[in-house]
Amino acid sequence: MLAQQLINGCVVGATYSLFALGFALMFGVLGVVNLTYGVYFTAGAFIALYLMNAGWSIWASFPLAIVLAGLLAIAVDTALLTRLRTSMAPELSSLMVTLGATLLLYSLATAWLGTDIRRMPSGMLGTALGVGNARVTASQILILVTSGIFVAALFLLLHWTRLGIAIRALAENAEAAKLMGINTSFVFGLVSFISGALGAAAGVLVGMNYNGVQPYMGETMMLKGFAVMILGGLGDVRGAIVAGMLVGVLETLVAGYGASTLKDAVAFTLLVLVLWVRPGGLFGGGAARRV
Repeated sequence: MLAQQLINGCVVGATYSLFALGFALMFGVLGVVNLTYGVYFTAGAFIALYLMNAGWSIWASFPLAIVLAGLLAIAVDTALLTRLRTSMAPELSSLMVTLGATLLLYSLATAWLGTDIRRMPSGMLGTALGVGNARVTASQILILVTSGIFVAALFLLLHWTRLGIAIRALAENAEAAKLMGINTSFVFGLVSFISGALGAAAGVLVGMNYNGVQPYMGETMMLKGFAVMILGGLGDVRGAIVAGMLVGVLETLVAGYGASTLKDAVAFTLLVLVLWVRPGGLFGGGAARRV
């Protein structure tokens, strides 16, 4: 029983980490709490769902869904935030603009798609392997492996490439980075694309794990991802990974051994307890934002 709960918790935690990772990257580099981030989560899940219903395999649908969601993130960032960024508008302006955009986008999605829960194609990745007394499904293995690949790829990008140096320089000081010859517009767009792709990847994986997709799924995940990001430390990608796994495992244990109705309170209870001891979060240091 415990082994099964731990496996399930790691799977849930991997999706939380993946979602919060893009959120933390977006905040750390762009310097805004972009509330449209949950829309990319929903968009990725629905794009993959429609492609699979059209006969595409998961292996073709998944990468196309995250690419399209990444392009959507660039379009939203360009339309909503570029003007505010160039005019040095206060962060509250960006927050309110993205809040309004989120409400609009969810309303449009609901009007177009309805509120019914859509199911993934039957039989997709449904086989299971026995690990002792526990069972691991193919979709759970895909979630764990995919999340690990994305996390490793992002760390390699940030710490072992010139592009990663540019991203980290932009996170430290955008004006100084521009004076050093970095194409800040390109880097901003790239970060938006990567963040949107990570959010969409989490949406596809969650849709497969729970076999359910609906327009407002990103809104619930957004609240959880926001709590995970703050818990790990604002803008810290390491903290997002650790906090996501911690919340996922604790939620699963609470649901398995306590009451399932309490699992959604785990992240926010843990957030309060940690912030009482470490106001900057688990990995928060002197800087408010870092990647």
